[in-house]
Amino acid sequence: MGAQQAVERFAELYGAGPEGVWAAPGRVNLIGEHTDYNDGFVMPFALPHRATAAVSRRDDGVLRLHSADVEGDAVELRLDALAPGSDAAWTAYPAGVVWALREAGHPITGADVHLSSTVPTGAGLSSSAALEVVIALALNDLYDLGLKRWQLARLCQRAENVYVGAPTGIMDQTASACCEAGHALFLDTRDLSQQQIPFDLGAEGLRLLVVDTQVKHAHSGGEYGKRRAGCEKGAALLGVDALRDIPYAELDAALERLGDEEEVRRLVRHVVTEDQRVERVVGLLRAGETRAIGPVLTEGHASLRDDFRISCPELDLVVDTALAAGALGARMTGGGFGGSAIVLADATEVDTLAKTVEEAFARAGFTAPRVFEAVPSAGARRVV
Repeated sequence: MGAQQAVERFAELYGAGPEGVWAAPGRVNLIGEHTDYNDGFVMPFALPHRATAAVSRRDDGVLRLHSADVEGDAVELRLDALAPGSDAAWTAYPAGVVWALREAGHPITGADVHLSSTVPTGAGLSSSAALEVVIALALNDLYDLGLKRWQLARLCQRAENVYVGAPTGIMDQTASACCEAGHALFLDTRDLSQQQIPFDLGAEGLRLLVVDTQVKHAHSGGEYGKRRAGCEKGAALLGVDALRDIPYAELDAALERLGDEEEVRRLVRHVVTEDQRVERVVGLLRAGETRAIGPVLTEGHASLRDDFRISCPELDLVVDTALAAGALGARMTGGGFGGSAIVLADATEVDTLAKTVEEAFARAGFTAPRVFEAVPSAGARRVV
């Protein structure tokens, strides 16, 4: 839905036009998976797919939420009744942001909201973070809160962790709030320092495809939480604050110290090597060697598949088929257990690659994947 459509639909719902319209994108993570809650490095970029919110303030303690993507009328909630775990519907994401802002002492007195989104849900592309960030940015502007983008991202993460109950890291919200067009965001999740790394695929004759396997995942499910708990156990056993503190050069010695804790050893190995892969990709992009990141992406997939064990047959089929057909690199992206894979390829090869992957899915009897190009795009902003 475009901004003008959002304005018109808001007026139909609430009897007057909104005070403004905001948009926040989904994201693709180029490299750096399951490192964010280990205080490590990540490298996402924003997609052109985005959540859009038309919003006006209220002063009566009422929050009204409507989505163009969900059947039904606007949902009315009282601000003083918002509480973690009280909502299992889609409304938990925007309502959680309002709760987090009020918990942090910000004087939110209510809002009317109309939402729509083009970010595929369940595809590992941060549809939930886009919803959270667009609400946070709108309320920050409307209530003149003066919060910086990284502060909005922190509040959105708190909303997802505490209100929704999904133990996600800080990457998704920061990417939606802070990415710049034509760049990937090199983010240190410990101190939230950011560097915008030029990532102009077109200039190099390259393209990056996203292959949405249509296998849905949910971060609030138990497997994601188990991996996080295992990483925390590894850090505790190794006597460090987070796995980020294990230098790559000392990985073998750290694994030895973990003895027969085989599952923890695998998780630790993935996180430490993945942090090193992020740093390698940053170095290659800065050196203008974009093609050379392909094998690093593929290494990342093998680590997620074999050590972190969060891939699935559909994701593995994308990666194996694309590489056999000449892709420069491929890996699953996002939280895992379904969702999407990315494929780096020469621009002249992408149509053939996409067709080859689609044919492989058909032969395997899988649901047809959704394939589209990932273009590094702008982060959240006001559009009206």
